Amino acid sequence: MKKNIILGGGCFWCTEAIFKRTKGVEKVLPGYIGGNTLKPTYKEICTGLTGHAEVISIDYNTNLIDLRSILEIFFSTHDPTTLNRQGNDVGTQYRSSIFTNDKEEIKLISDLIISLDKSNEFSNKIVTSIENKTTFYEAENYHHDYFENNKNVPYCSIVISPKVEKFKKNNSKFLN
Repeated sequence: MKKNIILGGGCFWCTEAIFKRTKGVEKVLPGYIGGNTLKPTYKEICTGLTGHAEVISIDYNTNLIDLRSILEIFFSTHDPTTLNRQGNDVGTQYRSSIFTNDKEEIKLISDLIISLDKSNEFSNKIVTSIENKTTFYEAENYHHDYFENNKNVPYCSIVISPKVEKFKKNNSKFLN
């Protein structure tokens, strides 16, 4: 069965690169959600004034991967304890966020966050927001497969490559 979840883990180039390598993930689209501007552009998002988050929309096959596994990958490949920040990317558009309207998903997400906080997996409490799924706006074409198409760009080699390598090392059972 095919399902969808929308995740914001800072820069969508990073999260897209990771989930494109994940077994059971059928489609990953970078985009924007959670704001108040209709059809926002990347330039508008970058101001932090639209209220949108940079996110990825993930279509996945529940016969191959479940939501809990996707969430475990999500939490292990970004810092869910920093409010509106991932590394040098600062602003509400980089917030750690999950977008869903499904009550069962909300309970699963909430329970996992409580469990991770209790486990002391992170030195600080998780600040990932669970937000209502609203209109998802697909990012401009040049953002699609950004890492694959721009591996020599410094941001890709310095920021994204280490995250992808960490994912491969720590989550080999989920590799595509």
